[in-house]
Amino acid sequence: MKKPVIEFNNFSFQYRAQAKPTLKDINLTIYEGEKVLIVGPSGSGKSTLSNCINGLAPFYYEGEISGSLKILGNETKEMSIFKLSNMVGTVLQDPDGQFIGLTVAEDIAFKLENDCVSQSEMKRRVKAVAKLVDIHNHIEEAPHQLSGGQKQRVTLAGVMVNNVDILLFDEPLASLDPATGKTAIELIDELKEQTQKTVIIVEHRLEDVLHRDIDRIIIVSEGEIAADITPAELLGTNMLTEIGIREPLYITALKYACCDINKDSLPQHVDTIRLEESKEKLATWVKQIPIEEKTELKETVLAFNEVSFGYTKAKNTLNNISFEIKKGEMISIIGKNGAGKSTLSKLICGFYKPTSGQILFQGKDMVNLTIKERAEKIGMVMQNPNQMISKTMIFDEVAFGLRIRGVQEEVVVERVNKVLEVCGLYPFRKWPISALSFGQKKRVTIASILVLNPEVMILDEPTAGQDFKHYTEIMEFLKQLNEKGMTIIMITHDMHLMLEYTDRAIVLADGKKVAENTAAEILTDNQIIEMANLKETSLYELAVKAELSNPKAFVQSFIDYDRRERRKHKCNKPC
Repeated sequence: MKKPVIEFNNFSFQYRAQAKPTLKDINLTIYEGEKVLIVGPSGSGKSTLSNCINGLAPFYYEGEISGSLKILGNETKEMSIFKLSNMVGTVLQDPDGQFIGLTVAEDIAFKLENDCVSQSEMKRRVKAVAKLVDIHNHIEEAPHQLSGGQKQRVTLAGVMVNNVDILLFDEPLASLDPATGKTAIELIDELKEQTQKTVIIVEHRLEDVLHRDIDRIIIVSEGEIAADITPAELLGTNMLTEIGIREPLYITALKYACCDINKDSLPQHVDTIRLEESKEKLATWVKQIPIEEKTELKETVLAFNEVSFGYTKAKNTLNNISFEIKKGEMISIIGKNGAGKSTLSKLICGFYKPTSGQILFQGKDMVNLTIKERAEKIGMVMQNPNQMISKTMIFDEVAFGLRIRGVQEEVVVERVNKVLEVCGLYPFRKWPISALSFGQKKRVTIASILVLNPEVMILDEPTAGQDFKHYTEIMEFLKQLNEKGMTIIMITHDMHLMLEYTDRAIVLADGKKVAENTAAEILTDNQIIEMANLKETSLYELAVKAELSNPKAFVQSFIDYDRRERRKHKCNKPC
C-alpha cells in the first residue's frame, strides 16, 4: 500500500487581510507516486491550497492556520520554508517571479549551487535538463529576455534539476503555445514515470492536462473540496459546467448531439473514446445545424505593409509582414512562442518603430504618432499583469487612466464600477491588488483598458489564468463591444478562444506570416499546425474517429452552434 505524502486534516487557512477563511476544513490525502490535478474557479482556493503545500502560505502570504497539514509525515507549521522547499519543488504560474540567475544556465543551477553540488556535476545536470525542456539553445541568455513560453520552460527545468519528492506545477500551461503545452504535459508525465515522484498540477486548461493520464481530479469550490474523482467519472457528469470549469470540447460536442456518456465509454482521452453508439447521432446532429452567414466588413482600420523589425541589426524578429484588419473585426494572432506576436503588438502601440515598411491606422502612416497619441485610439493589455499595475488598490488602478485624463470623479466612479461588475471584480473593488491571484490581476488590467473605450483593443493572452466563468464573462463583454464597432485583436495560445470568438486568424512562425484563414481551417491543417506549434482541435479528432464525411465542416458547424447556444445561456445538453 502506498504511503501518504500530503495529508490535510480539518485544515483551514485565513489570509491576514481577509475576514473569512479561504480554505475551510480541508480533508485530503495524496499518496506517493500519484499524479493529481487540482481544478476550480478563480477565487475557489485552489491556488491557496497549493501555496499551503509549498509553504508560500503562511511564510510569504501571511495568515492563520487551523487543523493539520503534514508533508512526508512532518507538520508544516513546525517546519521552515527552506525545509519544505527540499520536499516540494514548485513551478509558479508567473515565471518572472521565480527567476534568480542572470542567465538561463545560472537560474537552472541555482538550487544545485545552494546544495554545494560540484561544478562539473552541476554543468552536466543543467545541460541535460535544458535539453529535455528544449531551452538548451538559450542557455546563455537572460531569462527576462525570453518569451513567456520560454520562461516557463526555464522554471520547469529549475524544478526538474532538483531531487525533491513532490513536484507542484501551478498553471504550467499559462504562457505556452499549444504544441509546447502538449510537450510540457508529456514531459511532466515522462518525469513522473521515470522518477515515480508525486506530481500535483493546478491548471485551468483541463482538456490539455488530460492529454496524459491523471490518477485523480480534485475540484475546489468556495474553499472546500467539492469532488475527489477519476477523470472518466468526472467527464460523464455535468459537474464541470455546473461549477464553472470548461469541459473538453469533444465532450461538449457529444452532449450537443445527445450521445450517451458514461465512464465505461469515456476514457479521459479522445483517441481512446468508444463511439460505436454515437456515430449516427453525431452525423444526424451536424446535418441539422444551419450554415451561419458572415457579415463582410469593408473598412480597414489597421494595416501592416511589408513590415520588418529586429531588436538588433543582426537579426529580424519580424520579416515582411503584411495584413489588414477591418473595423469591427475580432481577430486572433497566433503562433509558436518567440514567433513575434508580442513584438507585433508593441510596434502597433509605438513602443518600437519598424525597421522597414508601414503601419497604417485608418489609412494613415502612424510613424510620427507618439505613444500617447496612439493610446487615445489603441488600448493594449499586456500578457503579464504585473508589468501594467501601478496602484495599490483595485479601484484606483482601474480609475487611473480616467483620472489622468481629467474625467470628473462621479463619472469615474460610475464607469469603473460598471467595468468591475462585467469583469467579475466588483466584490473586490476595495481590495489591495497584492491579495489577488494572477488571473484576477489579469482581469484588473483588462478592466483598466476597457474603461477608456478605445477604438482598437489589443489583448496579449487575455484568457491566461482565467477560469471558464470569468473567461466567458470577459469574452462575451468584449464581443458586445466588438458588435458595437470596437476592433479587437487577441494575441493568444488559447485555441478554444480562437475557435469560439474569432472568425479569422493570422498565423506567425519564425517571424513570418504563414497563414491567414478561418480558425476551423487553420486548426485542421496539419502543415500550418506543425509550422506554428499549434495543436489539432479535439473536435477534428472526434469527427475523424466518428468517420464523419467532412471533419473540417464538423468543426465549423460546432463553432456556429456553440456560439448560438452560449448566447442563449443554455446548458451543454440541449436535448
